Amino acid sequence: MPVGPQDRDWLIARFAPGLTDRHLRALVACAPPEAGWTARAASGTARALGVDVPAAFARAGEDPRVLATLHWLDAADHHLVSLDDPRYPALLREIPDPPPLLHVNGDPARLARPMLAIVGSRNPTVLGEHTARTFSNALSCAGLTIVSGLALGIDACAHEGALASGEGGTVAVVGTGLDRVYPAGHRDLAHRIAAHGALVSEFPLGTPARSDHFPRRNRILSGLSVGCLVVEAAPRSGSLITARLAAEQGREVFAIPGSIHSPMSRGCHALIRQGARLTECVEDILEELRWPRAIVSRPVPAPDRLPDVPEALAPLLEAVPLAPAPAELIAEHLRWDIGAVSAGLLALELGGWVSRTAAGQYQRLPAMVASDDDS
Repeated sequence: MPVGPQDRDWLIARFAPGLTDRHLRALVACAPPEAGWTARAASGTARALGVDVPAAFARAGEDPRVLATLHWLDAADHHLVSLDDPRYPALLREIPDPPPLLHVNGDPARLARPMLAIVGSRNPTVLGEHTARTFSNALSCAGLTIVSGLALGIDACAHEGALASGEGGTVAVVGTGLDRVYPAGHRDLAHRIAAHGALVSEFPLGTPARSDHFPRRNRILSGLSVGCLVVEAAPRSGSLITARLAAEQGREVFAIPGSIHSPMSRGCHALIRQGARLTECVEDILEELRWPRAIVSRPVPAPDRLPDVPEALAPLLEAVPLAPAPAELIAEHLRWDIGAVSAGLLALELGGWVSRTAAGQYQRLPAMVASDDDS
């Protein structure tokens, strides 16, 4: 896109020595947008902050990071959206510490649409992945833009479900500069999000992934959204940080319950005890948000129908729960020898009927849940 003088001024301000985000927010507030940085630099606010803005600007003018970002902006789908830009998301502007400058790869108009955050574990169960995809898809079909963090697990499933809908699109808020993709394995997903939504970051180009970046990322993720849905989460996780930030920002928090035996359900159960809306279906979310649009059925493409399970293994498959369970518990329930259960579970896993978790437990796959409902 064409680079205007305001973009250059904002970049200089961003890299000016001694100017923090707090300073930039104060300077934006002290003069109307059309006054430009000259008026802000001469303002009483700048003097009260103890910052020599003209001198800081002079030192930052030739900063190579300014020149690199201006070059990045030559691409048609690369944008800077500043706090005084009319394209800046209205909800995000309301949070206590809105980022003064957003880098956007994609369509910045997406940021003006109603969004719902979907977050969860980086190591979800198979059922958790399925739930994230189907909820994201249905909510996107209802007209909500799905926002998440491009992380492994639930985040990626939320983005995929929204992309499959062809409707509301999806926005990824990341904890790196937009010239990097983290995790690297999500490069293709990031490209698709940029093409059908937007990638967003407050961090300058070249910024690597660091652990302290992700809580900062999470406040933007929740701040963009009218509500936050947690699909699966361990008791201590970044997803719960996002949910807490959403509540502090006055957003609705939704949590999907699960098995009391699953560690991935404990975070959601804690949120429900603290007042999050117990969520069993998409309608629970739309009702709470008083969302005017109905869901258009456009499900995520289902896997091919599996052949009928061998008759000898049917009782074993019936005994495998939706939530992960150890083979010993399944054997105790069936009163089968553990060796026979282990061999049968291996056959069911190879056949695609059940999944084995990283902890060595077993659960029925979503496709088999659908098959049971059809019978």
